[in-house]
Amino acid sequence: MTFRMKQTMRWYGPKDPVSLAYISQAGATGIVSALHQIPNGEVWPLEEIKNRKSLIESAGLSWDVVESVPVHEKIKTRSGNFRELIENYKQSIKNLATEGVFRICYNFMPILDWTRTELAHTLPNGAKALRFVKKEVTAFDLYILQREEAEKDYSPEEIHAAKNFFENASKADIQRVQDNILKGLPGSEEGYTLEQFKAALATYKEIGREQLAENLRLFLEEIIPVAQENGVFMAIHPDDPPFDIFGLPRVVSTAADMKRIIGDNDNRHNGFTFCTGSYGVREDNDLIAMVREFGRYIHFIHLRSTRRDQEGNFFEDNHLDGNVLMEAVIAEILKIQKQRKVSIPMRPDHGHQMLDDLDKPIINPGYTAIGRLKGLAEIRGVEAGLIWAGIV
Repeated sequence: MTFRMKQTMRWYGPKDPVSLAYISQAGATGIVSALHQIPNGEVWPLEEIKNRKSLIESAGLSWDVVESVPVHEKIKTRSGNFRELIENYKQSIKNLATEGVFRICYNFMPILDWTRTELAHTLPNGAKALRFVKKEVTAFDLYILQREEAEKDYSPEEIHAAKNFFENASKADIQRVQDNILKGLPGSEEGYTLEQFKAALATYKEIGREQLAENLRLFLEEIIPVAQENGVFMAIHPDDPPFDIFGLPRVVSTAADMKRIIGDNDNRHNGFTFCTGSYGVREDNDLIAMVREFGRYIHFIHLRSTRRDQEGNFFEDNHLDGNVLMEAVIAEILKIQKQRKVSIPMRPDHGHQMLDDLDKPIINPGYTAIGRLKGLAEIRGVEAGLIWAGIV
């Protein structure tokens, strides 16, 4: 028997211009959503969960994954009232399980969630994509943020490129980079002013990679038993991008990180969101080998493809292009599903802005309707072809 991936799309709630009806028309049967209106750290009330679930089900869809229940910064740094915040997190897990939502995606990225410098990079065909430009991030760090001793984190070539960009960029470009880094992209936990960001960075002054990894271990030590008791599968999302930025450590970026997380807490309720775009930014991540090794712990899948270059830049490519061998990754996922006898929820991630979406105001960059529909159609085609050919 073949188990197909459960096809879902992200929905930001009632104010999302991409309606539940549109998502259904695209061919998805499930929804990935979150209660973004609940302040970070507070318990998700049963009534709010019930209302969101009812909205989704009234459209003939199912709420398959929560993305995300944010992990408060005080939990990541184990400071202030972090114990109270962990108890709140446990209660949110219980409340979601009470309403039949059993998969939770979350991340442990310090301060910033996913980071891009350009939200409308024009491709040769006229469509627009999300893009990360290393020299712009470096310029922000050195000349706008002016982080103490930041120059130690960059090569002379990187500093030269950043200086050249900063000295020749327009005010609009400087503002664009600053806004995109600080204000928070769709699904991010928080936005910051420059001064707030500097203050937040100071809270990590004594926290390096080993300490942050230990703080994650301690967090999981507390929440995984609650997840297991309530039948909930926790799925940590990789760092995006999967390397240190602004002196902040990243601890969910590589296969070695995945191995450590499972080694620290070997429980099937402690698992992963396998995001091919995030992991695929690193040339040293073998995505096919990672699916084979950690397939037992993959509880949610983001399929997208990034294209990187030697300067550390990358952009969101077409779902079947870029550096991700998407057909091979999907084949491995289908094999894992067959072994486990499950259909893992998957969503096409970060579609291009294209066709008449180019003429519409964009609320959630990367989450317009048509680009994701195209990605979903391509992924479904690959899946169907692999099954028909008997490859899986």
